[in-house]
Amino acid sequence: MTSPSSPPPAAPPPKQGPPKALLIGLLTVLVGGAVAGGFLLGRRGKSGGGSSGGAPLVTGERQGPPSAGAEVEGMPEAEVATMEVPGTAAPAAVWVDVHHPGKVREALAGNAWLKEQLGKPLGQGFVGGWAAFFGSTGEDLKGEFKGAVLDLVANQLLDAPFRVVWFAGDARASTPAFIVPKPGGATTSAFDALDKVANRGGMNAASCPGGAAGTYEMKRWLVAEQTLWAARSADRMVLARHPVAVLEGLCTPLPELEAKDTVDVELGFDPDAYGREVQLLTSIVGVAPGARLQFGVEGNKFVGRGITGQLLDGPARLDSAPLSDDLLKLVPEETPVLLAFQLKLPESLEPETLKAFWTEGGGKGATRTRQVALVWTPRGDSSLPVEMAVLWGRPEDKAALEGLFSGGYNKLVSGTACNHVVLASNAAELERLTKACEGKTPNLLNAAGPVVAGLRAPTSVAFGVNTGRLLSGLTMDGFWSESRVGRNAPVPKSAPPEIEAARRDLESLPYLGLRGTVQGDSLVPGGFGS
Repeated sequence: MTSPSSPPPAAPPPKQGPPKALLIGLLTVLVGGAVAGGFLLGRRGKSGGGSSGGAPLVTGERQGPPSAGAEVEGMPEAEVATMEVPGTAAPAAVWVDVHHPGKVREALAGNAWLKEQLGKPLGQGFVGGWAAFFGSTGEDLKGEFKGAVLDLVANQLLDAPFRVVWFAGDARASTPAFIVPKPGGATTSAFDALDKVANRGGMNAASCPGGAAGTYEMKRWLVAEQTLWAARSADRMVLARHPVAVLEGLCTPLPELEAKDTVDVELGFDPDAYGREVQLLTSIVGVAPGARLQFGVEGNKFVGRGITGQLLDGPARLDSAPLSDDLLKLVPEETPVLLAFQLKLPESLEPETLKAFWTEGGGKGATRTRQVALVWTPRGDSSLPVEMAVLWGRPEDKAALEGLFSGGYNKLVSGTACNHVVLASNAAELERLTKACEGKTPNLLNAAGPVVAGLRAPTSVAFGVNTGRLLSGLTMDGFWSESRVGRNAPVPKSAPPEIEAARRDLESLPYLGLRGTVQGDSLVPGGFGS
């Protein structure tokens, strides 16, 4: 996607971070975590089979002889190495806070869709080699606890509020770290019990990344050929698949995990970790760092609670209005991601006018609210073309928009449909939107009644994710990318039956919608979905 030729004032220098697809990583986290959680809760007392033959997580890590299932015989001797500490700290890029683990756990355990999928290739493929790790029992490991490792983890180790965080920067720290602030007696007892039977050495660090000297010990837990790294300090416990992620988790500021009783899960992100594009977007809409997507549990399913956050000081840059039927008619029903704003902008979109409007102390003069939406189809293969479009709800601005977006390497294809200017990443994307507008393919007006009603409610920021279409498409893209044996190899004519079955099951997942509506100096959250 190109950026305007005369953008708002320069944002802080971008930092290296994870892919921008993590901005919609919420769905992957929720659904992926749901499958994993369902496994943890649905296989109590059963021991799984299988193992993982993946590469070691730490270069130079000593590898012992193969493990006989989950038994302790034949395990490598414990060794402690010295970690080469990264020279700079990695900021938290995106995080998920689980405020009420027990409530979430019960919802996962009772969800019929998850129970069904765990017996199919979709669920089994997701769990993979971790089935043996979590299916191992205290009796298998000759430990002092009874039952499966999954019971110990789900019921004690992660029973208090916790944060799952992905760090920007060092790729070794990009695996998620689980942080439990101020672990209580049950958590520490579970930690000690698992450490006693699974500890196979570890690593010591003499400082935090880029920080003051100290002593930090990361323990290596090995069960059924799966490695998990763990550490505990006076104020937290941290788990991750890589020791650097554990060290970052020990050194990052301790999270304050507080939320309303109706909010069970929150997603937050740091715009600075995603470079200039995301920084500019948050600056343009006037939302301060710290905005969060909120979710709750109702019965055995997750529902959207809304978008919350503080607004930047100065004149409001967001208005409140329903999404128009013209916009809903223009967006294909199958679109995986929709992000829409009601933006207050100057009457004129000339570069100098916009520059003055966006500078500090600007925002003066007559404004007009524009309805602006971004539609996006994330792809699971980097070689596939980008499928994205900006929908601008004022056709009179077309000439100005084409001038603003004329620079850059990625040329946009422009058109007009359903009283909106469309700036698409390619001609095929423009044609897809045009067909929806003309009624030749289903559009959002054909979506489920609660979804249409939620999109028509007054809102300042709306975020909708068709989870079924999103995950189904990513699954297929991933399968085809893995199926290619060479650049010029022919693509198979059809996917195996189990892949098609997995796609159909994923497509049954609901639509999740969240909105934030300006009230005073903050966004008031609201949620909707199918």
